[in-house]
Amino acid sequence: MTSLSLNNLPNWTTFLSLAAHLAAGVIVGVLYFRSLWWNARRFTAGDRTATTIAVLIGRFVALGVVLTLASLEGALPLLLMALGVFIARSIVMRQIREITP
Repeated sequence: MTSLSLNNLPNWTTFLSLAAHLAAGVIVGVLYFRSLWWNARRFTAGDRTATTIAVLIGRFVALGVVLTLASLEGALPLLLMALGVFIARSIVMRQIREITP
């Protein structure tokens, strides 16, 4: 069985892959922090506690799985994905400040 060697690919493909990791980190981060805001509102309202806890656990698991998969590709993809999560945090926090008084 032969394995596909990615070392023969042009350099722009590496850049494209790293940009995709950053974009995926932003997307996952936005979903993570939006669901965190949703969870916080549900906990303060006191309704549907089981659903709220299930979303809380799912949020942690999803972020852990995505970051673990990125770590299997190397340190740089993991760091770029984590950077994307931090960028998403600032985006969501800015949006929440505009919504809430």
